[in-house]
Amino acid sequence: MTKLLVGLGNPGRKYTNTRHNLGFIIIDALANLWRVSPFRSKFKGEYAEHYLDCGEKVVLLKPQTFMNLSGESVQAWVNFLKINKSDLLVIHDELDLPFGRFKAQYSAGAAGNRGIQSIIQHLGHKEFCRLRLGIGRPPQGYDVSSYVLAKFSLEEEEIVEKITEKSIEAIDCYFKKGVDSMLQMVNSAAFQLL
Repeated sequence: MTKLLVGLGNPGRKYTNTRHNLGFIIIDALANLWRVSPFRSKFKGEYAEHYLDCGEKVVLLKPQTFMNLSGESVQAWVNFLKINKSDLLVIHDELDLPFGRFKAQYSAGAAGNRGIQSIIQHLGHKEFCRLRLGIGRPPQGYDVSSYVLAKFSLEEEEIVEKITEKSIEAIDCYFKKGVDSMLQMVNSAAFQLL
């Protein structure tokens, strides 16, 4: 079996280490941990492959279509790999969760996230797993678009490191114990950073 692990974000150096690229940050951290070969390009995305100890193949994917068109790359990979619905995990930033909070869901709506909306539209269903990483809402009067495309402050980067560690812990649970176990672990009060 193959699993597809997707981190959402925007391509290009301009968007590196921005709030909206938290999904890319997690994928890159996992790629470093696993020491995967360099990312290559295919189906409008950058991808790398890894084999788990159990022999299961994992494709790490960073769509390069910009956030709002993420579904183009994800659909092409889902069709190419012929994966089951529960074998797709999408990691993304979430305005509606406070910074340092996590939420895992299966078969949930887009809740205003255009990247997720694009994936749902292209797949024709919402039956996939999501790991939502809270970035919080901007201060009163601050433009949302500017906020999500802004880089993390030095203080925030310390929390991002912890978010990354916890995300990898959640992903590890997903691979070893399945979707339900991951949902239970991530959505518990004990898992949250703040």
